[in-house]
Amino acid sequence: MSDTLSVVAVAIVCVTTVVVGGLGLRLSRRTSDFYVAGRTVSPRLNASAISGEYLSAASFLGVAGLIYDQGVDLLWLPVGYTLGYLVLLVMVAAPMRRSGAYTLPDFAEARLGSVFVRRLAAVLVVAIGWMYLVPQFQGAGLALELVTGAPQWVGSLLVAVVVAAAVGAGGMRSITFVQAMQYWIKLTCLAVPAFVLLALWLRSGAGLPSVSDAWSLPFSPKSADDHPHYRTASMMLALCLGTMGLPHVLVRYYTNPDGVAARRTTVSVVALLGVFYLLPPVYAVLGRVHLPSLPAGVRSDTIVLQLPERVVSGLGGDVLTAMLAGGAFAALLSTASGLAMSVTGVLHQELLRPQLSRLTGGDAFGFGGFRLAAVGAVLVPFVVARYVEQIGIATTVGFAFSLAAATFAPLLMLGVWWRRLSRVGAVAGLVVGAVAATTAALTTFVAGPLDGWPGALLANPAAWCTPLAFATAVIVSLATPASVPRDTARVMVRLHTPEQVHLARSRVPD
Repeated sequence: MSDTLSVVAVAIVCVTTVVVGGLGLRLSRRTSDFYVAGRTVSPRLNASAISGEYLSAASFLGVAGLIYDQGVDLLWLPVGYTLGYLVLLVMVAAPMRRSGAYTLPDFAEARLGSVFVRRLAAVLVVAIGWMYLVPQFQGAGLALELVTGAPQWVGSLLVAVVVAAAVGAGGMRSITFVQAMQYWIKLTCLAVPAFVLLALWLRSGAGLPSVSDAWSLPFSPKSADDHPHYRTASMMLALCLGTMGLPHVLVRYYTNPDGVAARRTTVSVVALLGVFYLLPPVYAVLGRVHLPSLPAGVRSDTIVLQLPERVVSGLGGDVLTAMLAGGAFAALLSTASGLAMSVTGVLHQELLRPQLSRLTGGDAFGFGGFRLAAVGAVLVPFVVARYVEQIGIATTVGFAFSLAAATFAPLLMLGVWWRRLSRVGAVAGLVVGAVAATTAALTTFVAGPLDGWPGALLANPAAWCTPLAFATAVIVSLATPASVPRDTARVMVRLHTPEQVHLARSRVPD
């Protein structure tokens, strides 16, 4: 019975996603509709959509699993995920909207006047997007296998097909409606079982879970040579600066009508994220109450889906499990949709559209080319997810945040606020940050967790990769003033002058 209800819940979420995404077929007609939803998305709708895509499987399953496994130190995770939007609000939200760009590479070229910087940014957008998509597909396979017993590739394939269909149907217009809807689906599907399980726990008088000091005390070393203060500081830096560098997050700010709407969107996002992140710690504590230890080979990021049947017997447990399964798939689909959209936009802009324009002799958008890019955006990470050994969902996402913090955060913050950023300095910062963060991630994946400071530095690279990238960009820019774009002053005025001022000037008679 539990399997049947879970399959029905997942099917409802997938069908609803495709149907709502199909609205884009009627609404998307222009290039801007596909890339930035015509820049007409209201702050409230955009806030729901951003929250929908940002709250991934790592938020739904991974955060609860990490807190369950490692204790109160990981309560900083939900704080950091939310705090990242405050940094984005203060530093880049409105200027990025005023830039008029469709994608992050568009902004890089507009600010620095360099096709090479644009192409380098495009490569990084695709790399971060695919790195983030792999755990989404793996999480889909894990969730469906746990609740239905289906092979893991079935869940991954299901998410890949639905996401490609939703993105290809109407681009950003389709995805906006899909993600806004899925935020409320997963909030409901996570909150209702949490309140039921919490009420049953309080009613039973079971008391607090029995946990070790290392679990319950902040900054407790997990081993003799652990470095909890560094680990926490690096994690927070990755989340705070990595958020603004995630392409699927940043592209949503191009859909606001103006910079004021972009700021209002961010304020709403912080509120929506704050409500959602109250719930994963509840599941972590309930997991410690009802599942004090996990069987060998069972991962901690499965506890959310395991809890209902351990606490509630019969139909009630089946219904709660089905709700969580549907919510998990809503989280997977919404985040995968945003990532696929950002990668699709770059693949189409940088690879397919130039080829189509060359063949037609003009600047052709090409609906077919856009949909082909959507297929490519999900196909590569789907194949990688099938053949790469599963790592913790939140761990993989953490490396994506570190890479984003070490590459795009310096580019955006210096590009928006520092006039002396040069083309050579921007390239040097991107390359150094990308190489450092990627090397740390690959070393950790291949060699496994190391002991002492080497292990801490490689497993949590943001604290040294990001300052290194910033310093490189600044030092190289100061050494290469000749490569500072000549129109920097004009671009900076555009980024920082409110839209109302531009509009008022345009109305002044000559």
